[in-house]
Amino acid sequence: RALLDGAGVDKALLADALGAPSGFGQSQFALARGTVFEARVKADGGAELLRLVHARVGGTDAEPTPDTVRAPDLSAIGPEGRTARTALALRGASRRSETSPGTWTFLDHPMLALDVAGSPAFLEPDAVVVHPDGSWTVVEIKSFPMIDGAADPSKVGAAARQAAVYVLALEQVAARLEDGAADTRGRPRVRDRVVLVCPKDFTNLPAASAVDVRKQLSVTRRQLARLTRVEEIAEQLPPGTRFDPEQPADELVEAVESVPATYAPECLAACELAFHCRDRARAAGAVTALGRPVRAELGGLTTVAEALAAAHGETGDPRDPTVAALRRAAALRAQALEGAR
Repeated sequence: RALLDGAGVDKALLADALGAPSGFGQSQFALARGTVFEARVKADGGAELLRLVHARVGGTDAEPTPDTVRAPDLSAIGPEGRTARTALALRGASRRSETSPGTWTFLDHPMLALDVAGSPAFLEPDAVVVHPDGSWTVVEIKSFPMIDGAADPSKVGAAARQAAVYVLALEQVAARLEDGAADTRGRPRVRDRVVLVCPKDFTNLPAASAVDVRKQLSVTRRQLARLTRVEEIAEQLPPGTRFDPEQPADELVEAVESVPATYAPECLAACELAFHCRDRARAAGAVTALGRPVRAELGGLTTVAEALAAAHGETGDPRDPTVAALRRAAALRAQALEGAR
């Protein structure tokens, strides 16, 4: 995935050409509902959003007022231009916090770049707020409801993981600003508590919650550090490999198969090629198609056929804890079926 992203390949077109079109993305109804809610939250120059941020993570910061809020224009040509404009706005906002105490800065859909396996990935948070003390907070706006002050834990977890990536990208921006500074102002602080804004109960009114993303930051940093660089992956590909959707189907399949991929159900929410990889994993009987927890439990057994053979006593060392557990589970299942008869 990192290789295809780094090469600028349109994975949706690639999936269509492979005969496994992506179902990636939300329904039009969900998108429209989310757009309307986000517009409501950001109305009046982000006044309501800043009020929510101040209430959740503002601490001793001065309360935002129309006179103390700045909303710089971040428009530019291309993602690189928008990324540069965002960095300039963040630097200006951090400096303004020293010369104009009490000033808040609201960045609507800034563009950030995160180094992923040696290739820049462009990210667009819903909003970033610069506090009067010069620190930065990521704001994530979602359309799922917050009922009685709590939202669906799985959806909150997904939002936290997404926001953690934005925090890492902001930390890289802060490091570059520190390296390029001519004074001793120091690196701006990126807060590790993000603000999640959702509809309150069953209304369209906004409610906010502060989410601690330190755990997600730690996990994401480890994952990024373990990624193989795009250049190293590309060097291992056969000469002349190309990912052109217009080339013959057999050549395209061969090119895609030359890139190692390990499918997991979580891929369906993150990659346009997930359906193609799922078909391949199922055809090969790979246990990864059953989920990462199952894969971890089965240890060195990489296919469903191997796991079933071990469970039925056909293969495997009975002293192996995994094999022993499979055989015990198979025996319990046989007893249950016999009892049902």
